[in-house]
Amino acid sequence: LCAAVPLKDMKLLDVKLGQLPTWLAMRDFTPGGILGALRRGHDRYYNKYINVKKGGLGGISMVLAGYVLVSYIWSYSHLKHDRHRKYH
Repeated sequence: LCAAVPLKDMKLLDVKLGQLPTWLAMRDFTPGGILGALRRGHDRYYNKYINVKKGGLGGISMVLAGYVLVSYIWSYSHLKHDRHRKYH
C-alpha cells in the first residue's frame, strides 16, 4: 500500500479543491521562499527541455513563444489604438 503524502509535501495538481486554502497557508511566501520556488521551476524546466541527450527545438520554441505573447500583451493598448485609425 502507498503511504499517505502529507498535505505540505503535495504538488498543486494533487491537492483537492477543499484542501487548497490549507495548502496555500502552508506555502512559504517570503522573498527567499519565492526565489527558491522560481529556482526549482527553472531547474525543472532546464533539465526537462534544455539539458537532454537528444535535444530538439521544444524548449527554445516555448521560450520564444512566451516572449512573443508577453511582448504582444505589453503593446496591446498601442495596437488597439492603431486598429481604429483610418489610413489614407
